[in-house]
Amino acid sequence: MVRLNERHLYWVQEGGEAIRYGVGIGKAGFEWNGRAEIQYTKQWPTWTPPKEMIARKPELVKWTGGQPGGLDNPLGARAHCIYKDGHDTGYQVHGSPEWWSIGTQASSGCVRMINQDVIDLYNRVKASPTKVPIVVA
Repeated sequence: MVRLNERHLYWVQEGGEAIRYGVGIGKAGFEWNGRAEIQYTKQWPTWTPPKEMIARKPELVKWTGGQPGGLDNPLGARAHCIYKDGHDTGYQVHGSPEWWSIGTQASSGCVRMINQDVIDLYNRVKASPTKVPIVVA
């Protein structure tokens, strides 16, 4: 559960207790909300900026073929890909080297976490016996 107004993500455990993580969310005009699923996860993911982002920031054209995973990669240490009705939403819950953006509206719609938190969340998602639902509200 991502609570946009609180800037927190809650991993709700069996029995109803939750672990709370601080997050960064989409800046004005890039917000989204709804119910979906984390369909798959990646360790040290490759980041490929969408065409719309390259249009806004032409200097990103160098990553048209993808920026390899690593400490400077905008997706950070892990990425959780969000799907709705079997289709990729283009949004992710991911790590970020921009730790100072946590608690702010700074992303292009994704939910950002500090790397150690996204690694912890990754381990919990991977251990889940079922697809993991996500609610962003």
